[in-house]
Amino acid sequence: MEPLLTLSVTEFKAHCLEYIDRLDRHEIGELVLTKRGKPVAVMKPPQTTAEALRAAYGALRGSIVIAEGVDLTEPAFEGVMDAELGILHR
Repeated sequence: MEPLLTLSVTEFKAHCLEYIDRLDRHEIGELVLTKRGKPVAVMKPPQTTAEALRAAYGALRGSIVIAEGVDLTEPAFEGVMDAELGILHR
């Protein structure tokens, strides 16, 4: 597999279906399109479900901070809930 292929938008336009098929067959890992030598777009095959799950796992680690003195096991509501009284909608 060719990990990275860079080509001009003009070249891509002339053979776009061929390059899309090569991406689909994973012959190309990533396709960078340039216009006047400057990258303007990147194309790559979509992730499989397993790859997407691996990439997402642990992504939010460390992003939540629990304030000092907050007890997450303590009830957040004192009183009777509507559901306890059989009230499902208000």
